[in-house]
Order: sequence, then structure tokens, then C-alpha cells
Amino acid sequence: MSLPARALLSVTDKTGIVEFASRLAGLGVEIVSTGGTFKLLREGGVKAIEVSDLTGFPEMLDGRVKTLHPKVHGGILHVRGNAAHREAVERHGIQPIDIVVVNLYEFEETAAKPGVGFEELIENIDIGGPAMIRSAAKNFLDVAVITSPADYDYLARELEETGALSLDTKWKLAQKAFRVTAAYDAAIVAVLDQVPVAGEMPVPQSAAAQSGERDFPEKLNLCFNKLADLRYGENPHQRAASYSDGTAFGIANARQLQGKELSYNNLVDLQAAWELAQEFELPACAIIKHTNPCGSATGPDLQHAYFSALEADPVSAFGGVIGVNREVDGPAAEEIAKLFVEAVAAPSFSAEAKQRFAAKKNLRLLEVKALARPASQWKQISGGLLAQDADAIKEDPTAWEVVSKRRPTAEEMAALTFAWTVCKHVKSNAIVYARIVPGSEGYAQSVGVGAGQMSRVDSCKLGAMKAVLPLCGSVAASDAFFPFPDGVEEIANAGATAIIQPGGSMRDKEVIAVADQLGLAMVVTGVRHFRH
Repeated sequence: MSLPARALLSVTDKTGIVEFASRLAGLGVEIVSTGGTFKLLREGGVKAIEVSDLTGFPEMLDGRVKTLHPKVHGGILHVRGNAAHREAVERHGIQPIDIVVVNLYEFEETAAKPGVGFEELIENIDIGGPAMIRSAAKNFLDVAVITSPADYDYLARELEETGALSLDTKWKLAQKAFRVTAAYDAAIVAVLDQVPVAGEMPVPQSAAAQSGERDFPEKLNLCFNKLADLRYGENPHQRAASYSDGTAFGIANARQLQGKELSYNNLVDLQAAWELAQEFELPACAIIKHTNPCGSATGPDLQHAYFSALEADPVSAFGGVIGVNREVDGPAAEEIAKLFVEAVAAPSFSAEAKQRFAAKKNLRLLEVKALARPASQWKQISGGLLAQDADAIKEDPTAWEVVSKRRPTAEEMAALTFAWTVCKHVKSNAIVYARIVPGSEGYAQSVGVGAGQMSRVDSCKLGAMKAVLPLCGSVAASDAFFPFPDGVEEIANAGATAIIQPGGSMRDKEVIAVADQLGLAMVVTGVRHFRH
């Protein structure tokens, strides 16, 4: 093995590139570079030549063509141990390129920009970069391909200590490089799949799915970037990691302001809390324990919403996580800080709130940028994945049908609408008891939650059993129909006066008849909200 003679540097992420180039140059490696990278190296005092001097051909078409040239790809791709290859490159005056340092146009970041235009999106599809990465990775026996600034230091040290990069090092770099180009292509496919007609602005996935314009792809490309190794998974014997979709949105990409390292379970629970809180226009708080809401409420402000959510089940709330849909202000922070919770997810935190939380060193605070609900959801099964539309249907309460003899009162209807919204976020079989907060102007709170039972009537019993607040005068929501009247009877025995449910059981008439006998109002939505 011999010291590399020439390195080609062309990077979008300029982190550490000047120092790395300087260390290569110090070893006698000739530096070839392009555009902005060349300018930065020159300003940093690193001697380099432009790629146009290597190829004898100028950059053109606004930089679209600069490295797509035989003197670049021939220099990378020729096999050093192949006599015919060596003769060919010598005959055409092609010099070897032994190191390729490339990272790609920031396509995902561009796609995530609000209001990004189609032309800007297309211009940020890198062509030359992936081509060079693939060429170098294919010829890894002779060429080292470097795609991440995180690798600069250890590679420079290996060159300085041994005068070459080992085959093992080059193979690992090549494997990483192929993952980079695969992920990049997958990101392009994922974004452009959302654009119904070339030239139009990208359409959010949820809107496209809502209008029925998109089908599930024949080939599924999932593109995620590793963020961190987590301490462990659901249990200490399971390894875990977190990944990002490359945007700045959602729980995965939240900015952690303080607190301990997030765990796998924290992130799963925070997703549940965040999703539920974002359902509401009014200030809302969701307290989650093991992915189910033990308390949820709306209020005139976050402090009152938190009070109402907490009083639904203060025992279960201990050690849970909280999601809200407003900035956490000082008064809300003052109250939340009195309870031991693992984490709080919010759009933002006021300076007063941050100061109040600062004393709770282990409390994780996550600042989350909201985004439209994804159009699709994926679940792994052995041998493959399941895909489905997200449960993001926009329901019109005016289309719901009152099937009982008694119509719900205005207050019951407001509580039913709230309970139905919360019920979507409870594991099936799901029953949610709720009420309008006494003395409030229409703000609602959950009263009892029955989650994850094998029998719906058991969920009715469990929700009533878990209730701390009075159930008399409450309402109940069921995520699916009642297969028998026994669930309705349990809800009435608990003290609820109205029920909302999808309907569709073969015993609907019997179920409705029992509701009428018990004096209950019953609303049928025609929509089921199972969550497994």
C-alpha cells in the first residue's frame, strides 16, 4: 500500500473540511476541488486545484456539469492492478484519484422548507455527487470514499500513522457510501411521490391521501437518518436507536432543552401525548402512561387544561409524560413542576417556564415543530411490513346520527365530541368517559379510561373503576360498536347519560333499544377508531 496521491473534495456540508484537507495536503496528497469547496479551501490557506483544471473543461449549466467527466470517473474507477486499465488511463492522460470526499445537496432540508417551489426542489437533486460516491465505492479496493465529516479525524490519523488506509477501512467506507446514496434516492422518491403533476408545488402527504390521489407504491423506499443509540429498548436487554426522516418536524426531530437522555419508552409515550394534544383547537393537555391517556382535557389556558387532565387520574399521572398544544408559560410550568413526570412536549416554552423547570434537572423538555399528520403508517411483521392510511379522517359531527329516542343536550354533545376525539388515541378495546368541566364555558376532561381489554364490556367496567371524578352525568365513547347490550348497561350503571359509537353491529337495534330503555342518548358516527 502507498500513500494516496490525489483527493477530490466536493462537499455541501463544509464542517471540518479545511482542517481535513490541510492534513491531507501535509501528507503530500494533491487536493482537487469544486466551486464553493475550492473557494473555502483557498481562503483557509490550503493549496488546491479546481476540477476544471483537472478535466480541461469548464463547469457549465449553472454547475449542473462539473464532475461528470472521464478524467474524474476514469481517475476514480480504473483498477490499479489491471494492466489494460492502466494503459487506457495513461493513453488518455487520466490521473488517479485515490480519495473521494463528497456529501450531497441538502435535498431533504430543501423539501422541508415551507412553501418550497418545484424548481428549487428539482435543482437540489444532486447528480454529480452520487455518481462520484458510487464510482469510488464500487472501486473501494483502490479508492477511499468519505461521505461524512464525522469520519475525517480517524481517517486522517490512520493515514498519518500508517501512510495508507487499510482494506477494512475502505470497505466500511464503501458500505456506508452505498447506504448514503440509497437513502438519498429514497428521500427523492418519497418527496416527489407527493407531487401529483410536474411543475406544481409539492402536496403534503395528508392532503394527497385525503383526496385519494396516491396509491401505496409498488416498491417502498424508507429513508431515515440515525440520530442516536438509545440506552436500551422497551426493556434493558433490548438494543435501540432513534432515526429521523431528515426534516425538522415531529417528536423524532424535537429540540431537547434540558433533562436526561431520552429513552425508547419516553419517545413512544411522547409521540402518543403529542398526537392527542394536537387534535384540539382549544388549549389542551394530554398526560400519557404506557401510550394511553390517563388524563386529557381542554381549558381556557394550559394551566387550567393541565389541572383538569391531572385530576382525572393523579395516581397514574405520576411518572408519565405530557403533551400540550400551546407554549408552556410560567403558571402552567409552576403546576407541572409539582408532579414527577418524565418529559413534556410542547411547541415552545416561555423564559419563565424554562426558569421554573431548570431546578428539575432530570425532567426532559422537548420543543416540537408540528407537522401535518403523515398520510401512511407502517408496522413491521415477520418477513415484511404492513402499510395503511393514517387514521386522520376529518369527521363532520353534523353528519353523525342520533339513533336514540332522546337527543343529547348541547352539553352532552360537546362532551361526546371530546370523548370521541380522545377515544381515537386509546388502545382497543377503548372506552372513554368524559364530561364538561363543571362551571366552565364548555371545556372538557376525561373522567375514566378503559384501554386494551379483550372484552368491550370489561373496558366499560375498567373505565368506570378507574374514575376518580364523579361519573354521574358523564358521557362515554366507544372506539367500535357494541356487540351486545351489556356494555351499554355497564355505562348506564356507571352514571353516564349519553354514548357515542360507530354503530354497525348486527345487534344495533337491540343495543339502541336498551339505550332507550335506560334513557340514554346515543350518537352513531359510522367511523371506527381501532388502535392496536
